[in-house]
Amino acid sequence: MADAARTDTALLLMDLQPGILASYSDADYLPRIGRALAAARAARLPVIWVRVAFRDGYPEVAADNTIFSGIRTSGRLLDTHLDTRIHPELDVQPHDVIVTKRRISAFAGSDLDVVLRAAGVRHLVLAGVSTSGVVLSTLRLAADLDYRLTVLSDGCLDGDPDVHRVLMEKVFPRQATVQTIRHWTTHIAA
Repeated sequence: MADAARTDTALLLMDLQPGILASYSDADYLPRIGRALAAARAARLPVIWVRVAFRDGYPEVAADNTIFSGIRTSGRLLDTHLDTRIHPELDVQPHDVIVTKRRISAFAGSDLDVVLRAAGVRHLVLAGVSTSGVVLSTLRLAADLDYRLTVLSDGCLDGDPDVHRVLMEKVFPRQATVQTIRHWTTHIAA
């Protein structure tokens, strides 16, 4: 892939936080993400990390929000907690952008679109946890915003393997190229 073609592509790594990853038992997941990250860096692609976190007292969470309203009493996902940082096994660099979101989609309640447009990014390569949460919501909104999309199938995890499979095989291909990390890294290295 020529350098000119790469200038509009970014790797978007979403919700890779200790407090979220603790719910998943795939020991090979972080090493796979590490391979995608290394390939993106070798290809000089921008890396954008997305994390979910809330202010003390959860002023962003409405009582009617069925997904997040339960955390108001849990004390989870507070912006000041270490569990909301990017997982320490992942190689965050000073020039990487870290976006904090307040909803499921990486775009909702964040400045992600502003960051992408300022950098001239038009193609997003998506990976994250969970497939049926942040990946699905981000893909749908990104497609509506006219971004070109690639989803790294083994760079995503979901608590329900059947839901993951259906999304990867039937839903995501309608709006994105779906490929494994190995296939993607081989492609961008060429």
